[in-house]
Amino acid sequence: MAGLLFISFIVLIFLGVPVAFSLGVSSLLYLIIADIPLSIIPQRMFGGLNSFTLLCIPGFILAGNLMNAGGITDRIIHFANSLLGHIRGGLGLANVGASMGFAGISGTALADTASIGSVMIPSMKKQGYGAGFSSAVTASSSVVGPIIPPSLPMIIVGTLGAISIGDLFVAGVIPGALLGLGLMIPTYLISVKRNYPKGERSSLKEIFSSFWGAFWALFMTVIILYGILGGYFTPTEASIIAVLYAIIVGLFIYRELTIKDLPGVILNSMTTAASIMLLVAFANLFGWIMTREQIPQMIADSILGFSTNAAVVILLIMLLLLFVGTFMETIAALVILFPVLLPVATQIGMDPIQFGVVMVLTLMLGLMTPPVGVCLFVASQIGRVSMGKVTIELIPFFAVGIFVLLLVAFVPQVTLFLPSLFE
Repeated sequence: MAGLLFISFIVLIFLGVPVAFSLGVSSLLYLIIADIPLSIIPQRMFGGLNSFTLLCIPGFILAGNLMNAGGITDRIIHFANSLLGHIRGGLGLANVGASMGFAGISGTALADTASIGSVMIPSMKKQGYGAGFSSAVTASSSVVGPIIPPSLPMIIVGTLGAISIGDLFVAGVIPGALLGLGLMIPTYLISVKRNYPKGERSSLKEIFSSFWGAFWALFMTVIILYGILGGYFTPTEASIIAVLYAIIVGLFIYRELTIKDLPGVILNSMTTAASIMLLVAFANLFGWIMTREQIPQMIADSILGFSTNAAVVILLIMLLLLFVGTFMETIAALVILFPVLLPVATQIGMDPIQFGVVMVLTLMLGLMTPPVGVCLFVASQIGRVSMGKVTIELIPFFAVGIFVLLLVAFVPQVTLFLPSLFE
């Protein structure tokens, strides 16, 4: 029976059926053949969504879209370019820097790729950068988004594992910074080797002016973290405060957001949030079936049966997640696998917060790897270049991602140092 569940799911995925519906259809087939009452479907779907914490997802999505509609993308790019544009390959470095700044607004890698990429990839190509390289820089740097707070995958992890979302947010700061700064290394080295252009050095006045333009957007992350960690509001309340803040900044400070824009932004946010919630609901049903078939225990026993050495177990888990991340959407993978793998990780002594960051980062790397890497696909579409060419250009950036992942997995203080300060 378990074989039918997985075979039907994989077949549907490779037929191009959206992940949420692949999960739903494969679960339905299982229930019919196993002669289980179909009334279990709404029960398990509602059970997956019946969480106060999950309410912050629509809020953060709306806040990010409001800030983006209010002109945040151009301001962050301008600030990053004023700092880094004078270096060889400066526009590529600014691309990475803008992704790090935008990460605190969107919380999703795909939003980063689409927003930053639509501006930076054409600009880089126009200045003489290769289309494949421009797309690779954008796709790789966009995975920083879900590591630096606020992060939608971290919210899912916190909900599933009853882990403090504030601690998870803070735990992602150092890994996110390491990944972003690390990606600048191959960007610079390749730019020097290929003699990509550099811009003029900005004056201190220009740097300050661009910083002030981006300040109000970047400050939203500070408000969210300070409020949650200081105990002033919950993550759900923080998302609503972020929405109010974004409206005020967009309407009265940046003045690029208008009242007429609000219905379209809200509708777009509703669509995105609904798709995520539907995915979580179907993934919870799928996960219930896995539990019924005792698949989590089988996976745990298989991993620990292969080796009880902590380092080996961690590597096996990361290999599994890297493989899953190449074809499964991140949130679906988290909902299905996090409850399965968390007991294995804790059994070898890994802190749940550290494991949550490791799992999110590993799955993020899958977003820029074929065959289903959505960031890779979107970047190649914007750059009008084949996925194969972008994939080749991605190799050094992927290597940096693996190095940071190993650092996060085997050096606990990379993730646990900042949360320990707020205990």
